[in-house]
Amino acid sequence: VGVCNYGLAALKEIAAADLELPAVNQLELSPFNAHKEIVDWCSSYGIAVSCGAWSRLSSADGPTEGWEAVSKIAAAKGMTKAQVLVRWSLQKGYICVPRSAAKAKVEKVAIAENSYGGVNQEAAYVLSKEEMDTLDSLDVGYKAGKLGRIDGWDASDIQGPDWDPTDFV
Repeated sequence: VGVCNYGLAALKEIAAADLELPAVNQLELSPFNAHKEIVDWCSSYGIAVSCGAWSRLSSADGPTEGWEAVSKIAAAKGMTKAQVLVRWSLQKGYICVPRSAAKAKVEKVAIAENSYGGVNQEAAYVLSKEEMDTLDSLDVGYKAGKLGRIDGWDASDIQGPDWDPTDFV
């Protein structure tokens, strides 16, 4: 069984009830909101972590300085920012489920090629330790509410820009 956006409270409730833990927890992860505590808890209990998409992270209200760092890495590697984020997630060991709002087929193909099992596994597309450290340093707890995404939630559930589905009770 897999779950989506389960925070620590929900996961601990399952464990406390002595129920079978989920096999996977899908979160909206990025260098800007790494959900470190949830990811660490899942790892310690053998729960795979899957990350969704980043299509809205570049919104006008996005973390500007962080995007500049992602852009620099992308330019140095000859990749798109989306490709860098997909590679970051794969190198973190997450199950990656990218999606793209890109209209250009070439960009969609580029994202797919750098996803799990894609063809671009050569060293040029692998992020160095320094690049991973740079991306890992961008965590500002960027909440899903700032992205304007509801993905199956009712608009009344979202309590403003600090809302995050992992905090929903």
